[in-house]
Amino acid sequence: MTTSAVPTSTRTFTIDPAHSEATFQVRHLLTKVRGHFSECAGTIRFNDEAPEQSLVCFTIQAASVDTKTTDRDTYLRSEDFFSVEKHPEITFVSSRITRKSSDDYDVRGTLTIRGVAKEISLPVKFLGHEKDPWGNARIAFEAETTIDRKDFGLKSNAALETGRFLVEDEVKISLQIQAIAQA
Repeated sequence: MTTSAVPTSTRTFTIDPAHSEATFQVRHLLTKVRGHFSECAGTIRFNDEAPEQSLVCFTIQAASVDTKTTDRDTYLRSEDFFSVEKHPEITFVSSRITRKSSDDYDVRGTLTIRGVAKEISLPVKFLGHEKDPWGNARIAFEAETTIDRKDFGLKSNAALETGRFLVEDEVKISLQIQAIAQA
């Protein structure tokens, strides 16, 4: 009996940092502070027909954090927070991808921040595919989730007179990803 491999439509895409962003927001005192990371990279092996065969690897340079406040950014890079000297990268590597609807996926994987790795579930929306004016195949996704920063060793905080803390534990993370097919 002869078996043959079933052809798949898995393609490898490289994240386009010029058209992608990783942002976050967290309540600080009374309002929300927003920021982003300006340096991200990664690959997506995408199979629309069999999403369980897909894979996502995403890396953020922790030192590229930008909240538009120099002193705060310096503090976030310090040993008290991201500790970018010891832990220069924030990474996510998928372990299981499940289609929830035609454009919605549950992407489970390991998020590593400050050397602490935790499995998370990331709800992802597929925004589609398109050829750009130069003939490059592109795909795009968006995702949003909330994590507890203390789960990743980001514990620095200050108590306020009211009994509350300066920075809340919940951090909302948003990703807008556009990727280009590799030749």
